Amino acid sequence: MTRFVDVVDLLRLVDNCGVTCFIEELAQALREDFIRWHDFDKSARVATHSHVGVIELMPVADKGSYAFKYVNGHPCNTAAGLPTVMAFGVLADVSTGYPVLLSELTLTTALRTAATSALAARAVARPDSKSMALIGNGSQSEFQALAFHALLGIEEVRVFDVDPHATDKLVRNLSTYPELRVVRATSIAQAVRGADIVTTVTADKAYATILTPEMIEPGMHINAVGGDCPGKTELHPDILRGARVFVEFEAQTRIEGEIQQLPIDFPVQELWQVLDGSAVGRENPEQVTVFDSVGFALEDYTALRYIHKIAKEQNVGTPIALVPELDDPKDLFGLTANGRRRAVLRRVA
Repeated sequence: MTRFVDVVDLLRLVDNCGVTCFIEELAQALREDFIRWHDFDKSARVATHSHVGVIELMPVADKGSYAFKYVNGHPCNTAAGLPTVMAFGVLADVSTGYPVLLSELTLTTALRTAATSALAARAVARPDSKSMALIGNGSQSEFQALAFHALLGIEEVRVFDVDPHATDKLVRNLSTYPELRVVRATSIAQAVRGADIVTTVTADKAYATILTPEMIEPGMHINAVGGDCPGKTELHPDILRGARVFVEFEAQTRIEGEIQQLPIDFPVQELWQVLDGSAVGRENPEQVTVFDSVGFALEDYTALRYIHKIAKEQNVGTPIALVPELDDPKDLFGLTANGRRRAVLRRVA
């Protein structure tokens, strides 16, 4: 039987650990998988674009497990009472193709994105970073703030969104973490001024310019999360030209990331090379660094494997008959009304 982890189950797993603990453990699992980069069969995601959004499939596999995520991005969904991003995923055994896990990935995507952002920043941001500007206060913002607090020791988060209700929500949710100081800014420029790290996580599917060169100060690390598909950006290209840029999977980021604005030969560094020590991260304290994050399937693979592991340990989730389990695996027709006497569907409690 396939283990099914729905939203309620995932919340149980997160609550049992705590949000920051879950992010920390997931970040460690991500680091371990990024370091074994060459073990994976990788490809850019398959995307179907419309004038209102995008629907994507994100596959990846190693010799033992295959994973994919179904995910959308529809910025106007909130007007209809739906999340901008919704996702689910499957983890399967490569040796048989059997799906061992079907899981929600909407909440998980926010958790793994935050964990990946903080993992990258810990590798390339200044180690003495204490403040972060958080531009875009939607559904992923709290997770980003908590990840940077837990993994990098960020003490102050300066928040701004064009929608004041989004900022209200963020300030309210983070009020239960008194150790993290939240400062409400009146503009992007005010939020960014003097910040050690700047995270942009906006939703509009457009060539936007959230950050401009005059906002950038020596030594800043920019965590660019919101630009994640063709025609969607957040940074002025001159920021990239003046920075050391890190990406997840270059072939995908060239199409979807901030660097889609630049020539194909613009130099970037893949994150796994910094994590395994084969490449240098930040070269000096004054250097501006950018993590051009679009989200890569390996991160969902890691998240699904982690969820599968802790769900089994804690006996969370429901066994479901996602595929038939037959006494005679060649007698699929036996399941039909005309053949039911010749086949038995095994049900496992």
